Amino acid sequence: MSTRVSGVGYRVSGNCNSLRPDTRNAETRDTRRMPSASRDIIVSNKLGLHARPAMQFVDLANQFKSDIKVTKFGEEPGEADGKSVMEMIILAATEGTKMRIDADGEDAAEAVEKLVGLFESKFGEED
Repeated sequence: MSTRVSGVGYRVSGNCNSLRPDTRNAETRDTRRMPSASRDIIVSNKLGLHARPAMQFVDLANQFKSDIKVTKFGEEPGEADGKSVMEMIILAATEGTKMRIDADGEDAAEAVEKLVGLFESKFGEED
């Protein structure tokens, strides 16, 4: 589903008291909105998001067309491209870390669902 938004913004002109529609490049502005999905998760496997689960996550994320972003909350917050193993490892997410998976693109909902499934399965590391 896409949402249409106005292609006309406003710009300040002259004495800052008059606003005029900003139609510059209105015809080239992409006004379609890509589908998006997100979900909050908590890292539940004992070893956290170390190299092997980070690689599993990235391998799965790269199967989707959507852009994937992972946000880490807490004392040392961070953000990573979910399709970059180095960025995922650098998040240093330990057990109990709160995170959010965001996806933007045509297969966003499916991507988030599958990626959350990895966390829910504890990346196959525990019974």
